[in-house]
Amino acid sequence: MTEENNLETYLSISPKRYGIYLIDKYKLDILYQSEEKINDDLIDFNSLSKFLDNNIFKIEKFTEKFIKNIYVIIENQKVFNSHIGIKKKNYDDIINMGYLEKTLRETKDLFIKNYQDQNLMHMIIDNYLINGKKYTNFDSEIKTRDFCLVINFISISNNLSDHLEKILEKYQIKIKKYLNEKYIKNFFIGQKTEFPVMICKILNGINQNEVQLVPKNRKNKGFFEKFFHLFS
Repeated sequence: MTEENNLETYLSISPKRYGIYLIDKYKLDILYQSEEKINDDLIDFNSLSKFLDNNIFKIEKFTEKFIKNIYVIIENQKVFNSHIGIKKKNYDDIINMGYLEKTLRETKDLFIKNYQDQNLMHMIIDNYLINGKKYTNFDSEIKTRDFCLVINFISISNNLSDHLEKILEKYQIKIKKYLNEKYIKNFFIGQKTEFPVMICKILNGINQNEVQLVPKNRKNKGFFEKFFHLFS
């Protein structure tokens, strides 16, 4: 049996389909998957509960372990996209990682302040300009006074996330992170990659323009788990 720490469980909810997947995140082996076709523009929480009833026990029986955490992938009309642009004058002339991290922190705080009813799923660098020029990577230090970032925030309402958390509490399962299905599939467009593998790769930071957020109490880490390489 695969080591428990290697396993991740994904729950996908979209207007056309429920899906649940168990994957070995290191080998990228899909160990269990079940999908059910539906036709609901809005989430039918009763039918979702039945789908979970039919699959949670099967996964736990297969692994001989209880599912403690799950990643939830959402695609519906309540997914919210917002772009925030930050333009700053840098009077120190030099931009380094510390300055960039501070700017990202400020932008995230700005989003949270203006959209207090939203649960943030993704924070992605859309545009990165220095002196009016687009850069494809970030050196340890760049000499400039003009600095601009445009960041795409993808989120869902707190109301929706609260409902989903209550449903999964029935199985003593906590939601570890929310992700957006459309964003995931668009990133892999044109590639023959199975959906659970796409999810796993996004979680592991394959999009180097996405800022990976971590809890503030993580030891020996900054606000961001790892930095990003812009426009790789």
